[in-house]
Amino acid sequence: MSKFLKFSIDMDNFINDLNSKLKSNNEKIEELLKIEHKTYANFVKPLQMLDERLGLFFTPLSHLNSVNNSDETQKIYADSLPIITEYSTKISQNLDIYNAYKEIQKKEKDSLNFEQHRVVELNILHFELSGAHLDAEAKERLQEINIKKSELSNNFSQNLLDATNAYEYVTDKTEDVNGLPKSDIESSKFKEDGVTKYKFTLQMPSYIAYMTYGKNAKIREALYKAYVTRSPENAAIIDELLSLKNEMSKILGFDSYAEYSLASKMAKDTASVNEFLQTLVTKAKHQAQEELKEVQAMAPTPLQSFDSAFYSEILKKAKYDIDEELYRPYFEQTSVVNGMFEFLNKLFGISFKKVDEKLWDEKATSYDIYIGNELKSRIYLDLEARKSKNGGAWMHNWQAHCLDEKGEEQLASAFIVCNFPASSEKQPSLLRHDDVVTLFHEMGHAIHHLLSNVNENEVSGVNGVEWDAVEFPSQFLENFAYEPSVLKLFASHHETGEIIPDDMIEKLVCAKNFLSASGMLRQLEFSIFDFKLHTEVYQGDEVQELLNSIRKETALIKTPGYNKFQNGFAHIFAGGYAAGYYSYKWAEVLSADAFFNVVDEGIFDSQTAKWYLEIVLSGGGAKSMDDYFKELMGREPNPNNLLRLNGIN
Repeated sequence: MSKFLKFSIDMDNFINDLNSKLKSNNEKIEELLKIEHKTYANFVKPLQMLDERLGLFFTPLSHLNSVNNSDETQKIYADSLPIITEYSTKISQNLDIYNAYKEIQKKEKDSLNFEQHRVVELNILHFELSGAHLDAEAKERLQEINIKKSELSNNFSQNLLDATNAYEYVTDKTEDVNGLPKSDIESSKFKEDGVTKYKFTLQMPSYIAYMTYGKNAKIREALYKAYVTRSPENAAIIDELLSLKNEMSKILGFDSYAEYSLASKMAKDTASVNEFLQTLVTKAKHQAQEELKEVQAMAPTPLQSFDSAFYSEILKKAKYDIDEELYRPYFEQTSVVNGMFEFLNKLFGISFKKVDEKLWDEKATSYDIYIGNELKSRIYLDLEARKSKNGGAWMHNWQAHCLDEKGEEQLASAFIVCNFPASSEKQPSLLRHDDVVTLFHEMGHAIHHLLSNVNENEVSGVNGVEWDAVEFPSQFLENFAYEPSVLKLFASHHETGEIIPDDMIEKLVCAKNFLSASGMLRQLEFSIFDFKLHTEVYQGDEVQELLNSIRKETALIKTPGYNKFQNGFAHIFAGGYAAGYYSYKWAEVLSADAFFNVVDEGIFDSQTAKWYLEIVLSGGGAKSMDDYFKELMGREPNPNNLLRLNGIN
């Protein structure tokens, strides 16, 4: 019998099955609460597994709604959200369960192992952050808020997807596409009434291609304007979400949502985060200003926002003689995936075996992961862009490694989703190097979940990891996509088989930190906006005014008044990064530090890499990442390595 669940959904009966499962869960919870002498084994473990199995049931629907979005998935997903949110909110506010955890923590403090201690400790914190100790009226209001928040977040995401799919720019002039990579021209080309035309959309491969290489400034401006004005209806959703989050935080005894958010993160307080971000702005700004002068020198007129990618590419070619189009034939998607697998085998001793199974799309694939001869986990890859798929790239966990109530082992599984150029019978999927970096990044998340040896599912893999540390493993792995010895494992010409020449690798490495200070400043703009937005209550025009005030310090090119970036900021309004976008930079301090240790030790002979597998990847969320990092490195993190990684003086 397979150790892994089969990916399947009964769409016709999903809501009925969900209600039935929740009814059964509620009955089992009542039975558990009647146990007179509650212990970890007879109470906590069965309760954990109820939650795990509910996730196993629900995850395929949420995944399908993201990768094969349709009217049917939208409706079922939207209908299920209030049902599952109401259930989870009631559980998280159940005073009897909360008291049972506190009793077990006190009674079994000397007999629980560190994984079990962490489960109990995090559950008590979670109950307190959910208002389990509050009166009935407050709990009822929190439940209403949670249901509404989940609906609004889903609406935000759906609005964004619909707006992205709705826009097309069509031209029949060949001069408008001159200069674009051949593969992008082929992807955009179609015939209508016998006339050859070219279509550009707001989906990432198409949008990035024209903004980077498209010579017609009017088309660039049209695409840019369409992109930054998507989903104006999301402005009202933002107002409501911010108001609800603030109300929720106040009910729970916090001054702001930012304060509430930090209660479960590594960062100590709001002052620490603000100081961290502001210090990086100070360190990056001068170099970013110098970088802008270089880009401006390439342009005949003052730079506009829709010009920056185009003239940056011209500067990049002038400085490093890098032509992205010459690189893409060396990064054919299948070759990159197989080369990444070989790299992981050399670094950590893990191997991948393709699985023959029918999935949600013919281009989705799955692989079993082994360490030696031991089957560890399964990974699902869905890497190509299509209209029915949400934009961006992500890892989503499904099964978590654990032992169930009977002591039987459950193995882990996870999805990696990207939006790389689509392949066809005539054209393979040829990646940009940025795509390669993205794939390595998401694989870093995936192996963090999939190589866990933790036996308690709530702290296994990515579960239980502090949000401002969760990017550490992904950033750590993505850095290797620039290492010559790693690139040579997979960068071979898809037609000739030629390994990428040394001079091309050298140019790529030299160009790695091209405009890095500018890029850091932009990420800091997002982080500061997110964090400040959640420290007070901003409504209506105040949201834009806050962003404008931050841009005075971080945006080196004046942003057009029509730019409503916030309406597309899905990370914080439809994802889990509200008051936590700073986490990318916070975690990058850890990842840069560990990465340089591995590189300095020779990568494939690195002792730090072996310890990283044993401590960080195997350990999941069973300890604070602060503890894991000190165990790994034998010291506190060195923030200077973040600046070194980005080439910032």
